Amino acid sequence: MRWRSLERLHIVLSIIYIHLDAAGEEFLKSNQTSITYSIKDEKDLKNRGLNVVNTVNYWQESNFLDGTIEGIPAKHGYGFVSKPMGNVMGFYVQLPNEKSLYLSADTIYTNDVEKVLHKYKPDVAVVACGTVQLDQFQPLLMTMEDIVKFTKAAPGSVVANHLEAVNHSPVTRTHLREQLAENGLSEKTFIINDGEVIEIE
Repeated sequence: MRWRSLERLHIVLSIIYIHLDAAGEEFLKSNQTSITYSIKDEKDLKNRGLNVVNTVNYWQESNFLDGTIEGIPAKHGYGFVSKPMGNVMGFYVQLPNEKSLYLSADTIYTNDVEKVLHKYKPDVAVVACGTVQLDQFQPLLMTMEDIVKFTKAAPGSVVANHLEAVNHSPVTRTHLREQLAENGLSEKTFIINDGEVIEIE
């Protein structure tokens, strides 16, 4: 399995709208990139001219490439702050002759996240690790304690992303490496750099 920020012309949009800026939207439209996204936001994305070719609902499998994709509930923040963050969805992807993949999306650690890790047993799990926080309210992403909990619960490899991307993400790659090493989790975790390509055997 190979990883890169943008490798296919078919994109699973595991985003909320604050992450889709004008330049990104124009790139997707100008290339008529095929998009798979949550059914809850299909109408709005199409109204903006994006090429939505497939939609996904929570806990339901949909056809995706030559395999399947399933929507997983995600909660973007602890407490009240999650409400204005909008619809968020993680994805569980199974493709022929590939490792199963769980994209947890921008989420905190919830019972749904734990269910996927324990019941679906993904070969690779991607976790947003920036512990993003606004000037007020609780964090929007997992705390370090929950990142460690996620990594321990994941049965296979873990890919850490959403690091050092915005100024309100206090967790650095160095800090994350230190914490994972203290918990004996370094061997199973990939902390990728911007633009880096990795292969998971």
